[in-house]
Amino acid sequence: MVSSPVRFGLIGFGAWGRCHAEAIAKTPGAELAAIAARSPESCAAARQQFPAAQVYADYRELLKQADLDLIDVVLPSHLHREVGCAALAAGRHLLLEKPMALSVAECDDLLDTARRHQRLLAIGHEMRLSSLWGKVKQLIDEGFIGEPQHVLVELSRKPYRTGAEGWRYDIQRVGSWVLEEPIHFFDLARWYLNSVGEPLTVYAAAKARRADRPELRDNFSAIVKFPGGAYAVVSQTLSAFEHHQTVKVTGSRGALWAGWSGTMDRTLHPTFFLKAFDGEKVEQLPMDKIAGELFELEEEMSTLVRAVRDGEPLAVAGEDGKWAVWMCLAAEESAETGAPVSLRSSMT
Repeated sequence: MVSSPVRFGLIGFGAWGRCHAEAIAKTPGAELAAIAARSPESCAAARQQFPAAQVYADYRELLKQADLDLIDVVLPSHLHREVGCAALAAGRHLLLEKPMALSVAECDDLLDTARRHQRLLAIGHEMRLSSLWGKVKQLIDEGFIGEPQHVLVELSRKPYRTGAEGWRYDIQRVGSWVLEEPIHFFDLARWYLNSVGEPLTVYAAAKARRADRPELRDNFSAIVKFPGGAYAVVSQTLSAFEHHQTVKVTGSRGALWAGWSGTMDRTLHPTFFLKAFDGEKVEQLPMDKIAGELFELEEEMSTLVRAVRDGEPLAVAGEDGKWAVWMCLAAEESAETGAPVSLRSSMT
């Protein structure tokens, strides 16, 4: 018996939205049934590339289409709560790009709406589905390094894309640059250290490259403390070149070192590696699948199909998205005040 495809409605057809559309179209068991795009040019591009999909200039019209199972929202961050809540209230499951929202209160609105309408709420932290970063997690969970004690997630890259109409450089629409790429790294750190408990405090420092735009934190580092003395360091610079990410995890009896490099973040031809130390010898582990966010996006769509159709768990649920937002906002506050910020009060 062949199962019916999970019918996706995509809201947002910019650069990353088009990547989502292509990933959906490639995924067995998924069907890209509808697209909402803001500009006439984007609508025309959507119709040309995906002629079988209904194309709308207003996302509210897309939500009226009765045969959609899941809505994938790929919009500027300040629109996530409004559009996400509308999709859930329309009775659709939801994939919401990171950051989940611009505040913990907005995250709570989304979670409450999903609960009321009994819909799935997935957040786009696709790095958890990486063949590389996910292998690190697998080895930690298998006890390869013993008890995890320290995590480093570091990125050196060229500046961000501006986004449609410059939204990513508008602090009112982006909320915080810590909510952009560093949010992935806070999520990874919490994921890698979840066996020791939830994070306790964060202390951060930041320096903008441009003196006239201090809110755009090109250089950013944070220390997150966990129970039992474990801690994570999250660090990023946008004042460099290409795209180079490192993860290092050390434990009570071993260590892991993973790295990924490309001329750009969405390259199809990266270099990457994973080295493992068991306390006695170092070996480079073979990787059976290419790592990178375009490949991880395809895994994300496959996971969603199984969640909707077969009831499998989500890779990243709404509560995880809320935690990531809270860690970023606390780090932003710490960078502003120069003092550590507790992570316990707003997540209880």
